[in-house]
Amino acid sequence: MQIQKDGKKIDFAVGGQAVIEGVMMRSPNTIVVAVRKQDGDIKTNERFYRTLTQRFKFLNIPFIRGIINLFEMMGVGMGAVNFSANEFAEDPNAKPTEEQKKSFWYKLLNLVLFFLSFLFAIALTILLFKFLPLWITTFLESKSIFIKNNYIIFNLIDGILKISFFVLYIFILSIIPSFRRIFEYHGAEHKSIFAYENNLPLTVKNARKQTRFHPRCGTSFILIVLLISIAVYTFIPRQETFTENLILRIALLPLIAGISYEYLKLSAKFAHKFIAKIFTAPGLWLQRITTKEPDDKQLEVALTSLKIALEKEKNIKPEQ
Repeated sequence: MQIQKDGKKIDFAVGGQAVIEGVMMRSPNTIVVAVRKQDGDIKTNERFYRTLTQRFKFLNIPFIRGIINLFEMMGVGMGAVNFSANEFAEDPNAKPTEEQKKSFWYKLLNLVLFFLSFLFAIALTILLFKFLPLWITTFLESKSIFIKNNYIIFNLIDGILKISFFVLYIFILSIIPSFRRIFEYHGAEHKSIFAYENNLPLTVKNARKQTRFHPRCGTSFILIVLLISIAVYTFIPRQETFTENLILRIALLPLIAGISYEYLKLSAKFAHKFIAKIFTAPGLWLQRITTKEPDDKQLEVALTSLKIALEKEKNIKPEQ
């Protein structure tokens, strides 16, 4: 979609993320989180934000930028979730005052909790999608000469297990009511972005008509990472022990993320080509689980976040 800035039309991509009872929207220079509070009001958190690759051009090189973007967006995403959780607190009277928020100990506590949450997320990811699939595959290898003598088959089994665990994991989340709400906001995020990309007025009516399946979704990125990992590990020599294999595969994750990021950027560039649609299809299929149809109130929240992000982009000065 094109917006007016200094009398000129500009065009850029917008991404987002569903949070607790809300949506985060990210334009090239801004991050906006909108959350529906229990009293029905929409609370927003708005800030200008420039990524490391925007601030330091020497980092904006293929593969390296994908690794940096992955960790940076994980931090931004967890911060958005924390904001939404605080705004949707069960007891509004228990929320800290503005004076308390500025205190050293409050900031330190939040930093510690954020760090522990980050470590827990990383540990759970490694356990479910690295340790368990590799352990099961190694066990099967010990029982089958065919698998032992065919490293491609070994990696294929490991990859199929990772993808199966991932699909099962998000399916279980989708049937939990609180997570289903997040998946509905995920659908609202996609529909709002599609309305923007189709140059439509950003209204609930227009957003409601859009599809909830978007080729640039983070779900597609995760699936791409899992698929590319199968190919990458096939070219890495087999290690002697399970522990060595596990450590090496974890160490290669940044490289795989970098490759996946470049693939996603390339597929987005040629999104309307037939071959690109073939490769993005698995991610779109998976979104049948990770996105649900939102209601009008959820669309309103997503559109609020998007409108503010676009409005702030108009006011970006060159030095910012």
